[in-house]
Amino acid sequence: MNIGKLLGGAIVLLILIQLVPYGRDHSNPPVTGEPVWNSERTQELFSRSCRDCHSNETVWPWYTHIAPASWLAQFDVEHGREKFNVSEWGRPGKNEGDEAAEEVRSGKMPPFFYFPLHPEAKLSETERQELVDGLIATFGEEHGHDNEEKE
Repeated sequence: MNIGKLLGGAIVLLILIQLVPYGRDHSNPPVTGEPVWNSERTQELFSRSCRDCHSNETVWPWYTHIAPASWLAQFDVEHGREKFNVSEWGRPGKNEGDEAAEEVRSGKMPPFFYFPLHPEAKLSETERQELVDGLIATFGEEHGHDNEEKE
């Protein structure tokens, strides 16, 4: 098989996968509740590193409109919002704010694959510790106390 046919097939495939509807709904649901942040600094660090996947205020860059990147972005945002969503604070069911500090502390969040396209999300060690401390003050630690909902 020559390179031209292989490249042509890849282009046709790329065009065809654009017809798959998943990953195209980039509307953000309304904000129905927000936590009482312990400080503006915690909220700023959270917004910079976590907001796109853990709130209803996701910024959808251009590449999230093209499959297969759109599929990955949609999946990550849906999963992130399901686990922990600061825009639906006080919702019925579990909103795992008490696990947020440990996820950041352990380096699981933000995930490594987020940084290449979002370099502003990368935190220095000092900022990471500030965010961990702020998340604990705001949400408590796992099996700790819950934050009161804003009225």
